[in-house]
Amino acid sequence: MRCLAPHPAGSYLPEPQGSGQCAAMELGPLEGGYLELLNSHADPLQLYHLYDQMDPAREEIELCSEPDMDTINCEQFSRLLCDMEGDEETREAYANIAELDQYVFQDSQLEGLSKGIFIEHIGLEEMIGESVETLEEKKSQKRCEVPQASQVLPSSSPAIHSLPKSPERPGSTSPFAPSAADLPGMPEPALTSRADVTEEQMSPTRSPAAHEVSGQLPKWPERVEKFCSALRDMYQAEPAGPEGILVEVELVRARLERSSSKSQERELATPDWAERQPARGGLAEVLLAGGDRRRPRETQVIAVLGKAGQGKSRWAREASRAWARGQLPQYDFVFYLPCHCLDRGGDTYRLQDLLFSLGPRPLPVDDEVFSYVWRRPDRVLLILDASEGLEGQDGLLHSACGPVCTEPHSVRGLLAGLFQRKLLRGCTLLLTARPRGRLAQSLSKADALFEVAGFSAEQAKTYLTRYLERAGATERQERALELLQGQPFLLSHCHSPTLCRAVGQLSEALLELGGETELPSTLTGLYVGLLGPAARDSPPGALAGLARLAWELGRRRRGTLLESQFPSAEARAWAVAKGLVQPAPGAAAEGLAFSSFLLQCFLGAVWLALSSDIKDKELPQYLALTPRKKRPYDNWLEGVPRFLAGLVFQPHADCLGALAGPAAATLKDRKQKVLTRYLKRLQPGTLRAGQLLELLHCTRETLDAGLWQHVVQGLPAHLSFVGTRLTPPHTYVLGSALEAAGRDFSLDLCSTGIDPPGLGSLVGLSCVTHFRAALSDMVGLWESLQQRGEAKLLRAVEEKFTIEPFKAKSVKDVEDLGNLVQIQRTRSSSEDTAGELPAVRDLKKLEFALGPVSGPQAFPKLVRILEAFSSLQHLDLDSLSENKIGDEGVEQLSATFPRLKALETLNLSQNNITDVGACKLAEALPSLAESLLRLSLYNNCICDMGAESLAHVLPDMGSLRVLDVQYNKFTAAGAQQLAASLRKCPHVETLAMWTPTIPFGVHEHLQQLDSRISLK
Repeated sequence: MRCLAPHPAGSYLPEPQGSGQCAAMELGPLEGGYLELLNSHADPLQLYHLYDQMDPAREEIELCSEPDMDTINCEQFSRLLCDMEGDEETREAYANIAELDQYVFQDSQLEGLSKGIFIEHIGLEEMIGESVETLEEKKSQKRCEVPQASQVLPSSSPAIHSLPKSPERPGSTSPFAPSAADLPGMPEPALTSRADVTEEQMSPTRSPAAHEVSGQLPKWPERVEKFCSALRDMYQAEPAGPEGILVEVELVRARLERSSSKSQERELATPDWAERQPARGGLAEVLLAGGDRRRPRETQVIAVLGKAGQGKSRWAREASRAWARGQLPQYDFVFYLPCHCLDRGGDTYRLQDLLFSLGPRPLPVDDEVFSYVWRRPDRVLLILDASEGLEGQDGLLHSACGPVCTEPHSVRGLLAGLFQRKLLRGCTLLLTARPRGRLAQSLSKADALFEVAGFSAEQAKTYLTRYLERAGATERQERALELLQGQPFLLSHCHSPTLCRAVGQLSEALLELGGETELPSTLTGLYVGLLGPAARDSPPGALAGLARLAWELGRRRRGTLLESQFPSAEARAWAVAKGLVQPAPGAAAEGLAFSSFLLQCFLGAVWLALSSDIKDKELPQYLALTPRKKRPYDNWLEGVPRFLAGLVFQPHADCLGALAGPAAATLKDRKQKVLTRYLKRLQPGTLRAGQLLELLHCTRETLDAGLWQHVVQGLPAHLSFVGTRLTPPHTYVLGSALEAAGRDFSLDLCSTGIDPPGLGSLVGLSCVTHFRAALSDMVGLWESLQQRGEAKLLRAVEEKFTIEPFKAKSVKDVEDLGNLVQIQRTRSSSEDTAGELPAVRDLKKLEFALGPVSGPQAFPKLVRILEAFSSLQHLDLDSLSENKIGDEGVEQLSATFPRLKALETLNLSQNNITDVGACKLAEALPSLAESLLRLSLYNNCICDMGAESLAHVLPDMGSLRVLDVQYNKFTAAGAQQLAASLRKCPHVETLAMWTPTIPFGVHEHLQQLDSRISLK
């Protein structure tokens, strides 16, 4: 193997202070393999610093040259180490290293920093244990000058062992480790990480006190310090205007799951409200979230997902400010890159260009600074904001040097290298993105996923108050809150920070006019109120031109535009002056961006309403109520359908006419007729839950009472929203529709993520007679209503709530069911409440499907509460993955039979039941003689003894109609016992007992004797 040690002319280290220390040695060329280097008189610490100061470009040339010469794989290297262990000369060389460690670090000034570095790179943690006596015998062999006894480390120091086992860190830059060519799988950034050095010693953001203490330690170069200072100053700048308002949004753990069994698309899973896992530790918890899944020297990918306008970008900018304030000491460098800055054409860039030059405020590219960034990727945080703009990846970087290649590439090529953990390997990559799109589909393998929860009602009011305070309208805060409270529809939409800001802007404008006023009742009215004054002052054709740009860019999934794309310079100046577009710092060619995504959606809908290019027969497709293959723009502008319905149907003078004038009235009327015919042909009962909610939103935006009644009257009596996210706006619109229908409904709200206020508002409606919801959510709702003293609503909720049928799929489901039973038992002991809860009393079917691991653990908990379900008729303990409750579980279950008077069906299939369990079951079955109709013991381990026990009890089961004992292990003797017992049971209709342990001829003979015996 070739040695990668540099060939310096002399030492870079000053002579150590203190008596009796080894002088700095002049190093000549170090040729040959590791053994020659180990037996040399070279100072290891010198070699480390010399190699650490090599230029990255030189390293890359060295590592990438002669890739096919003198290389070995990991298996060969391990075999080489085994051979070396038995070689006496090699063992002596490693003993020298142990002695050198004692010598080099005797100076207390170097102990803090250099010892950690040296120990890490000689692989102390990987050495094989060897007796201290063996080490003492080798002290007289080759070494640098022997230190004095007074300078030797105390005996309490960790023992130094002799020989490393195997290179768990094959990419170490230490001269004592194999080269990158020997182990080609390790990327270059991992070669230079210093995990054992403390943050106070290495970080440019260390405190002044730490700086004074470590004043004699090696410092960062001045240019690196200046760069970090400039970076901190840039991030610490307070955003101007409403961007500076900070109301912290909650982040919750998230995961992606397939939208259906036949689809490869993934979407955010919808946990119940009580199952949410908020990141209560804030930013620190988010950045540490993937640590348990992160492999050493591996890039950590963390994604923060959320719909447009939920506050992802604001949160990402705050993360960079937190670092600038010294709150993230684990990172020396933080780079914040909005992805609109990376939307560039065919130009090529280097990685340093991506980090320094393509951000919102470009910084000069400094090779020395980049060298430090490149060598310490584990101390780099890279934030890619609004990553949904990067919809394509052009593949990995293909070159002989792999991930350390310095050749320029396209921006997407560099980003692909980061996403695939090839470039800057070992860094932390923090992404923000929308949960839909091609990029989000690839995030299922991220180390951690979080979702932005949006504002609660109280947070929305806090934001509105701070907005008016920042605008200098403190005296109008109370009146603005009254206006918002008067429009609960808009209050529910303030779940989105972007819409909350729009409400604040319109409230401020309305209150400045004075007099009696109120906020509009629709989203369309909200944005018409914001854009109406600006449209009156617009140059001719400016609004229509901007609307067309919004639509065309949206179809290409973009939100930034160039100055040259405006119809005129006057139109551009007007749009900028009115705040419709704003500069996008860092974007190519002086780009501009729409002030918000919802504004782009609204302008896109304005273009669809005004354009004569859109054919009438194509217009209904833009309501997003048709299959995706027929949707022409894939609904990326997801706010367009509701705005389009509002613009076309609301009174012309107050809506579209206020934006485009009276000339568009004729075109609007024609489009209104087209959409009316389409909406009236729809059958709400045939739509999926998500489409039904979108239909309700679109219909409400129209403010057309006749169309609204037509839709709500078509709602089915039972509405299931299982697996569909119910946000506050969804909850409000659904409640309005149910009330307007004037008839009774039953709702299934399981796995909807509905919040407690929304759940209480829906189930408290008089038209809702029955509903299902997550047990954990219901327990929380009951406790909340009890604390607030809302006894009437509490009784109504208890009467309406049902869990029929209930399927336990996790231990938590069983525990929640136990909590429900405990609530009933608590109520029964109280004198002022009724005894049984209807949900417990009326449960008729209970399924238990936890599988072979959790099943045996959770089944005893289920058995303890079974007697509470007095109406239970169907108990299904069968599962495709097999619960395997075993004989012990059957014995526990049998003890409850005397109290299960209504049980008709008992399914014990695939539960690993043997003769012992069958005998226990047979002893207890007479307790169910008057109710049990069907008993299944399919695919268990019952032999002849168990079959005989069942045959003995069969005549006593007067109500039994079907017995299934197929695929067990009894023989012809057991089968004959069952057949003989069957002749005494005229009430039994079917006995299924085919099993491979019985000859087929015996089966046929028994079936000929009694046709009720089934062999299927």
